[in-house]
Amino acid sequence: MAHSKGLSFYKRKKKISSIVIREIFSWIFGTFVSIFIAAVLVYFLGMYTNVVGVSMEPTLYNGQQIFVNRFLYQLSTPKQGDVVIFLPNGNENAHYYIKRVVGVPGDKIRIEDGVMYVNGLESEWIHEKILEPGIAANEFTLQSGEYFCIGDNPNNSEDSRSANIGPVNETDIIGKVWFHMKSRYDDMGFVK
Repeated sequence: MAHSKGLSFYKRKKKISSIVIREIFSWIFGTFVSIFIAAVLVYFLGMYTNVVGVSMEPTLYNGQQIFVNRFLYQLSTPKQGDVVIFLPNGNENAHYYIKRVVGVPGDKIRIEDGVMYVNGLESEWIHEKILEPGIAANEFTLQSGEYFCIGDNPNNSEDSRSANIGPVNETDIIGKVWFHMKSRYDDMGFVK
């Protein structure tokens, strides 16, 4: 019996391959696991907060949301150039201060004629003339566990130059600021 090969109006159901389904679910599962791990890491090892004030402009802006790595300084110590978050003198009732580390233990600090000197050399982190040297008007040496922290906008910053703050103790440093969200002035990105 011969079958005719004429027009056929049957619609074949397309079968979705089990391999494709497995790949899709694998991708969805991987995405959810990644998001979950990232959320857990930020919650337990990091934190986020908002910048208060203009002392870190143009690096960070008032109200900008930042992410802080709290775990890093469990393994290492702050370095020159790090942007850190700390509680001044460990005061739990104060808002977080966000400043740049310009001096580490053993460094000699001095501000003369508006220029910040670290170990006799001009600091590479401060680029404008400092109008108020504060406690750094006379050279002093940072002791073990002490860090000299100053705002990137030093003439609008209360920082280690102030007698009521002074050098920041390592135990008062919460962590390193590593990422900032978008502000009206710049896009989100890593903090340099």
